[in-house]
Amino acid sequence: EVQLVESGGGLVQAGGSLRLSCAASGFTFDDYTIAWFRQAPGKEREGVAYISSRDGSTIYAVSVEGRFTISTNNAKNAVYLQMNSLKPEDTAVYYCRASYRNLELWGQGTLVTVSS
Repeated sequence: EVQLVESGGGLVQAGGSLRLSCAASGFTFDDYTIAWFRQAPGKEREGVAYISSRDGSTIYAVSVEGRFTISTNNAKNAVYLQMNSLKPEDTAVYYCRASYRNLELWGQGTLVTVSS
């Protein structure tokens, strides 16, 4: 079965860190762009970090640049989001997305809650 599975969410105090993982099964990340999105209650889903599996180039949303780092482990077919200096406004469900041309695949999401 082709799927993405996120893990690593949880409750953390402001200023703390979490690392999210996104594991692919049934396919490999070759040639895909992998991204982390998040959706806070009552808000639209927004992209926070993108990485090209082809050349490793990355893009970050302004709100997370310098605090979040996206990376891949091709041997494990996984993508990570290291989140440091977390703020209450980072509270959201975080989703992993893999895209290639017109193909998109989403994970089920993992909840991150940052307490003040």
